[in-house]
Amino acid sequence: MDKVRLVVAISSRALFDLSASHRVFEEQGVDAYHAYQIAHEQEILEPGVAFTLVRKLMSLNDLLGDRGRVEVILLSRNSSDTGLRVLTSAHQHGLDIERAAFTGGESPYRYVAAFGAHLFLSADPTDVRLALDAGCAAATVLPSSAPAHGDDDAQLRIAFDGDAVLFSDEAERLYRQQGLAVFNASESAAAHDPLPGGPFKGFLVALHRLQRLFPADAAPLRTALVTSRGAPSHERVIRTLRAWGIRLDESLFLGGLGKSPFLEAFDADIFFDDQAEHCEAARLRVATGHVPHGVANG
Repeated sequence: MDKVRLVVAISSRALFDLSASHRVFEEQGVDAYHAYQIAHEQEILEPGVAFTLVRKLMSLNDLLGDRGRVEVILLSRNSSDTGLRVLTSAHQHGLDIERAAFTGGESPYRYVAAFGAHLFLSADPTDVRLALDAGCAAATVLPSSAPAHGDDDAQLRIAFDGDAVLFSDEAERLYRQQGLAVFNASESAAAHDPLPGGPFKGFLVALHRLQRLFPADAAPLRTALVTSRGAPSHERVIRTLRAWGIRLDESLFLGGLGKSPFLEAFDADIFFDDQAEHCEAARLRVATGHVPHGVANG
């Protein structure tokens, strides 16, 4: 039986707090940035927004044993020279990252598929859009003021929006064009027709395969759908996931309520949504990835 694999690619600015060196790059240019990184090479970088997510993902390997493997790959616009500090910091923090691509200023998105990544996280919206256009689940990791999770909080919790993230944006387009009443009527009529998959379907499938290796009541990974949908449009979502053979641990149909307090209650390590206004509210409570896909993003 083949080992179950999950591959996540991440940029250096999503993994670590590189705000000081990035400020040097923006204000003084490449040469000053290079000199700054070399001068501070022995200083270990502080965790960034997606650090806790990566730490928890990699800790799954101790529980998976020979059954599966989670791999995190560093994709960075740094050169190998300036990227040395990033890899050294990763190892000092106990992150066993073995593979990396340093592209010397070019977008690293083209290596997402080459590494077989199921997800790409970056602080650069341009790289994220390029990865999405190439068919990979990708999100822009937003700056966050959410409190860090404690080391005793071992369970990994990932939350997703539905339309334009897990599912296509076809229903969202109808809602924006013709309003809630028409949207609800259409979704009720199509309740038994599975929604087309969105950009994060493949990532969810990969997570589900890992989950199936553990008892349902003792899995180290928990997933949630957090959607503005409510009754009666909930039925099509439930039947779609059933048709896909996917189990989500929690499904929150909020009927237009704000998502942020529910994400905090779920204690999400990261939340993925396509709508910028939802992401701006969520990032104050939990780590958030903006998925620039679908009608909400032009």
